[in-house]
Amino acid sequence: MPNILELENTEFGKNVQMLKMFAYGTYREYLSKQNDLFELTPTQQKKLKHLTLVAMATKNKCIPYSDLLLELDIKNVRDLEDLIIEAIYADIIHGKLDQKNSQLEVDFAIGRDIRLEEIGTIVETLQQWCDSCETVLSCIETQIIRANTEKLKSLKHKESVEQEIVNIKKLLKTQTQDGDEAMATDALSSMPIGKSKKPGKGGRTCGSSKFWPKS
Repeated sequence: MPNILELENTEFGKNVQMLKMFAYGTYREYLSKQNDLFELTPTQQKKLKHLTLVAMATKNKCIPYSDLLLELDIKNVRDLEDLIIEAIYADIIHGKLDQKNSQLEVDFAIGRDIRLEEIGTIVETLQQWCDSCETVLSCIETQIIRANTEKLKSLKHKESVEQEIVNIKKLLKTQTQDGDEAMATDALSSMPIGKSKKPGKGGRTCGSSKFWPKS
């Protein structure tokens, strides 16, 4: 805010510097400028250390304990882990302590204010993200076109196969009917027109049979 920045060169200059420190500074930066700033209370120290955790989490998702001990000016790991646990319960960061590898694994961190000189970097990062999104969208559209083309080919092939099946069924039905008719015709043609009656055993014959007279 312009009215706040105007106080920088006045008797309230230290207040403005302290405001900037809590806006986007770190505890390490505070120690380097401690002679020009107010002395922090224990509560203010803890808050600035929590904000320092946030600043570090935005740059690296796996932060070694050695870096944390240095930036937070903490002498032992136990106190460091207690501070991190407090930050997690305060919902300032989300993550877990990897004691085996002596590092903090960060899943989420709240946002902080940014310096004016960082705006250019942020704009560049956002532009790269937008370019990446455009590339992904272009690839997706290409894949959609390809998928639709393959789907159309598949539908045409399916229709062709179904039509071929219908034609084959019609052909088989026609051949079956022709075969049945041919068999029926052959059966009729092989049957006799009439049957002769054979005389039975001991039966008499008639017609031109001759009888010899008795002598």
